[in-house]
Amino acid sequence: MRVREPLKGGRLVDRPNRFTLRVLTPSGVRRCHLRDPGRLTELMVPGAPVVLFDRPARGRKTDCEVFLIWRDVWTVVNSGLHSDLAEEVFHTLGLEGEVRREVKFGDSRVDFLVGDTLVEVKGCTLVRDGLALFPDAPTERGRRHVLNLIRALNLGYKAMVLFLVMRPDAHSLSPNWETDPGFSEALARAVERGVEVRAVKFAYLPKTREVKAVGAIPVSVQRLKGSSSGRGDVPPG
Repeated sequence: MRVREPLKGGRLVDRPNRFTLRVLTPSGVRRCHLRDPGRLTELMVPGAPVVLFDRPARGRKTDCEVFLIWRDVWTVVNSGLHSDLAEEVFHTLGLEGEVRREVKFGDSRVDFLVGDTLVEVKGCTLVRDGLALFPDAPTERGRRHVLNLIRALNLGYKAMVLFLVMRPDAHSLSPNWETDPGFSEALARAVERGVEVRAVKFAYLPKTREVKAVGAIPVSVQRLKGSSSGRGDVPPG
């Protein structure tokens, strides 16, 4: 995905609330909308380089959106890009057929229906020692999404959870058992029932202004005793 908007740089001042960052720019301190609702604790370091683009909107106290934050690597923190990025990698994951977004199923909506496969997309920004961890905060909504996919299998659909790791330094992915055992248990159960789980990592390429998929990575769903991570039991494909 090529980024068309003019990009501007700054330094993180603070995060006054879940959806707002204050960023020091050459024109002064700006309040910018943060589309990623996660904790992002490891990224919220005062002085960290930030890339943003102008995005004025009625009713908001912000006139820009955060795109990237630097912490060892550039990390994409704009969840508004997730659906387009997911659609770009469907073919490489073996997903074929008509693509429909925001499909109502059961008591919620599923991000995509691709042919006969329901796909839930989850963005991941937390990486520790090469291990991507999702979620970085408890997500009851995410747990319900996964359980909904298990129900879909019983009705003859195929189902997939697709993790988009929004930085290039991850070598594998695991549910974050320590932070959210409920989601993690639901994901492990889903794999046992036949839900496919895949993960693709992305990198921002400044020269071409692209957010680009740079490889599939294996997913671990089983928790090891005495550890918050698991063993690799789902290959990258």
